[in-house]
Amino acid sequence: MAVILIGALLIVAGIVYMALAVLSRGRLSDPTPFPAPPDGPTPNLATPGPTLEPRRRGLGFLGLSQNWPGLLMIGIGVMLLLSVVVL
Repeated sequence: MAVILIGALLIVAGIVYMALAVLSRGRLSDPTPFPAPPDGPTPNLATPGPTLEPRRRGLGFLGLSQNWPGLLMIGIGVMLLLSVVVL
């Protein structure tokens, strides 16, 4: 029973860690954290004004370098849960 609880907690902790890592990278509602100079280029956005939707969707938040601790926690949790099923 304790192995199941630890596995489930590791999975939840890994998901929460990855969500907090994305949220800690900056404000999501402001595409430019610093005001651009008046003669500077405008940001490459799909819609004018502050938006969360860039013209091209990048998958930088899914990078392994930022999320490896969360993925490791999820992997260990899954292995613990599967070990209970197999045994």
